Formats: sequence, C-alpha cells, structure tokens
Amino acid sequence: MTEGVANITAGGSGMGAQTVRRLAADGFRVAALSSSGKGEALAKELGGFGVTGSNQSNDDLKRLVDGTMKRWSRIDVLVNSAGHGPRAPILEITDEQWHAGLDVYLMNVIRPTRLVTPIMQAQKGGAIINISTAWAFEPSSMFPTSGVFRAGLASYTKIFANTYGADNVRMNNVLPGWIDSLPTTEERRQSVPMGRYGRCDEIAATIAFLASEGAGYITGQNIRVDGGITRSV
Repeated sequence: MTEGVANITAGGSGMGAQTVRRLAADGFRVAALSSSGKGEALAKELGGFGVTGSNQSNDDLKRLVDGTMKRWSRIDVLVNSAGHGPRAPILEITDEQWHAGLDVYLMNVIRPTRLVTPIMQAQKGGAIINISTAWAFEPSSMFPTSGVFRAGLASYTKIFANTYGADNVRMNNVLPGWIDSLPTTEERRQSVPMGRYGRCDEIAATIAFLASEGAGYITGQNIRVDGGITRSV
C-alpha cells in the first residue's frame, strides 16, 4: 500500500471515476474535480476531497491543487481525464468548435500540469497520466477534434518528459479503445481483435500501474489499451 496523494480531473464518471476508486483502493489519498458534482461526492465517500468545477477553468483547478496541498502537503500523481469535444464532418467544424476541442483534449492537460509540476519538482518525484485515445495515431473521422489534439498531446508529453525527467517527474498517456462507458454496438465490438469492449476498471488498472513505483522508468510513452484495434506496428 502506498501513502501517496493523487489528483484526478474529470473524475465524476466513466474512466475518471473508476480511476478515483482504484487509486483510493491502492492507498492513495484522492482529490477529484468534476463539473457534475459526482467527483466531489465520490472523493469524499472515499475519505478524500473534491471540487465541483471545470478543468477548463484555471481557478477551479487551482482550488483543487490548493485544497490538496492544504490537506496533505504533497501531490504524487495527477490523472487528466476529459469529457467529449465536438464531432462533425471535418470541413463543417467551425472555428469555435476547433477551439472547444483544443480546450477539451489538450488544454485539459496543460492547465493542471502547470500547477502541479513545480510541486512535484520540489518533491523530487511525481507521475502525470493522461487519458488519451487509441485513435491518436490512426485518426478516425468519427473523432476529428480528439484525433487532432491528442496527436498534439503526444508531442506535448514527449517534450514534457524530456524536460522534467531529471526531476523524476514522469508523464505518460493511456490510449483506450472502445470502452464500456460508451454505447455498445455490434459493429464496433467486431472491429476489436479481442472481440469485446474494454472495461473502465482495466483502464484504471493501467493508470494505477503507471502511477506506481513499478513504472518508475517509464516516461513519455503512449500505452495502447485497445484490445488490439490499433493496426500499426
């Protein structure tokens, strides 16, 4: 069992909420942010702390980080989850929708990382894990804003890992495929070599590993958790 402290954004439902539960079960003290209020309730239920607010608000994120530091004086893990950005045929996406996609899929990582990294530097250690998408490197017209900005997230992650590796601050991305928090269709299920949707708890377990000492030499990576749906080598 660990004695660490973890912050989870968009932790109210789906993969984010399952990650809150898993990290708490692993012994982390948890602090969660969500816009629905579910993340705050879940964190409190697990003996932690929560903020109801948006990961698109620097002020709300600062409340999460400041509240965590006031209670526990450290942050060992930051998990950045996200909601859903705009989807439309690529030429029909407006300027405003592209900017919304940037906020949902890239700035959701950049904003809290700015706040937490100096804390982790001072501690001489920390792990940041971002929930990305299996379609970051094999883009799909189904998820245009996600594919574009999460490809950018992969570049951001590599630059961050190279910059802060000497401080023992790591960053990695988890790339889920079709997960059971999404509506199930037979066509999608059959497109997966393993023949099934992944489970939120499987994503949470991967995140928990990346947060653990066992992953202490892993940084700057994109870990596919997609049942084999990614075709490239």
